[in-house]
Amino acid sequence: MSFLRAKTTASSLLRLTQSRSTAVISRTVVATPQCLLKRDASTAPSHAVSAPTLADIEKRWENMPPQEQAELWMALRDRMKGSWADLTLAEKKASYWIAFGPHGPRRGDPPGENWYVFKGTVGVLILTGVIFFGGHTLSAKPAPKTMTKEWQEMSNEYLKEQKSEPITGFSSPDYKGPGMVQSK
Repeated sequence: MSFLRAKTTASSLLRLTQSRSTAVISRTVVATPQCLLKRDASTAPSHAVSAPTLADIEKRWENMPPQEQAELWMALRDRMKGSWADLTLAEKKASYWIAFGPHGPRRGDPPGENWYVFKGTVGVLILTGVIFFGGHTLSAKPAPKTMTKEWQEMSNEYLKEQKSEPITGFSSPDYKGPGMVQSK
């Protein structure tokens, strides 16, 4: 049914552009749905939004149904399309608060959220450490044979025999460092 109505409306609009007859134009305007009509700010009724509607809008806005919020915003928007000198002080304040007030995505963080985020971050870091070190200890292979103290001392002896780094290194007469030994 809605397809047929849309088709009829589309054909009526097409006839409007093709014909200059007043009979077709008047029939088209009547058949055109309200969503296709564009409201002009100059022809819109310019009456003030009632003061009780705007009273304590800051406190009531979050609890208002979305349909009522949209209607109020549209009424204020229509009023703002005209001269701003015609707006009441309450309308100006309500318009500003609805547009820029701390509601919706601009609402501040709830109390205690920083502490909640800190605890969550520390918990995730601890869990990550437990998983990493637990997996490392369970799957770690034994240290290679080159990491034993005896192997490293034998490497020192080999480097001295080869006279490696004779000026400041292992083979120098003044050398007192640990050399290759790094294991306990």
